[in-house]
Amino acid sequence: MITTKRFDYLGINKIQMHPTVVNHRNLTQSKVDHYAKDILANGLLEPLVVWEKSPGEFYLIGGFHRINAIYRIREQNPGYFDRVDVRVVAGSADEMRALNLKLNSDRVDTKITDYFETVVYLNNVNWSKERIGEFLDRSPAWVDEILRYAPVMPSKIVKLLENGETSWNRAKAACQKLMKAPAGEEDAAAAKAEQELKEKKPKKPLNFRSAKTRITDMAKASPKARYELDNGDLKALILVLEGKEFSSADIKRVKSKLPGLV
Repeated sequence: MITTKRFDYLGINKIQMHPTVVNHRNLTQSKVDHYAKDILANGLLEPLVVWEKSPGEFYLIGGFHRINAIYRIREQNPGYFDRVDVRVVAGSADEMRALNLKLNSDRVDTKITDYFETVVYLNNVNWSKERIGEFLDRSPAWVDEILRYAPVMPSKIVKLLENGETSWNRAKAACQKLMKAPAGEEDAAAAKAEQELKEKKPKKPLNFRSAKTRITDMAKASPKARYELDNGDLKALILVLEGKEFSSADIKRVKSKLPGLV
C-alpha cells in the first residue's frame, strides 16, 4: 500500500535513480528549460516525490523534468538547491512504478501509449484489472483493452499513436484485423494496416444536426420522394453520422442513395 511517510528537506545528492522504476517518458528539453527558469525565479513550488526504499535510501518517483532543471541550475550556479523539498513515500516496487505513471497521467500531454508498458507490467505481477483501473482512475474495461491490444500492436502503429497520427479506435481496429490474419501472413497484414492508418481520414461531412436540417429541406422540396436503402446503405449512413470509422466509400454510398444529404 502506498503511503506518504512525511514531507522533508533532502540533500539533492541523496536522490538516486532506480534501475527499474524510472520515468516512462523521454525528457523534453523545452520543459526542462521552462522549469529551470521558473524554479530559479520562484523556487521549487511543487515537491519532488521520492521513494524511501529503506532508511536513508531515496529514489525519484515523480519530478524528472524538475530535477533535471535543478541539475541545470546547479551547473550554472554552484551551491544553489543543495537541498530540495520532497514528499517521501513508501510502498512496493510495483506500486512505485504505478505511482510514477499516475503522477504523469494528470499532465495534458499524456497519451494512451504512455500507459502500455506499466499496465502490462502490473498485470504480469498479478494486479487485477479492477485494481489497476482504480489506481489510475480508469475503468476495468479500459485496462482490458490495453492488455488485449498493446502486446500485439506493431511498433509502427504504436508510433502513429504516439505522434497523434491515428486514434486509439482505429489502432484497435487494425489490431483486430491483424489477430485474424492467416498464419504466415502477419507481416503483410501489419504493413497493410499501417498504410491504412497513414491514409488521411476523410473530413466528417455530416452530423446529426446538419442531417436533420437537410432532410427537413429535402422533405419540403420533394415531399413524395422515395429512397431505396439496403442494410449496407444504412450502415454507411450510421458510420458517416457517427463520424469515427467511416470511409470515403461510405460517403460515396450515402451520396448515391440519398442525393442532397451529403
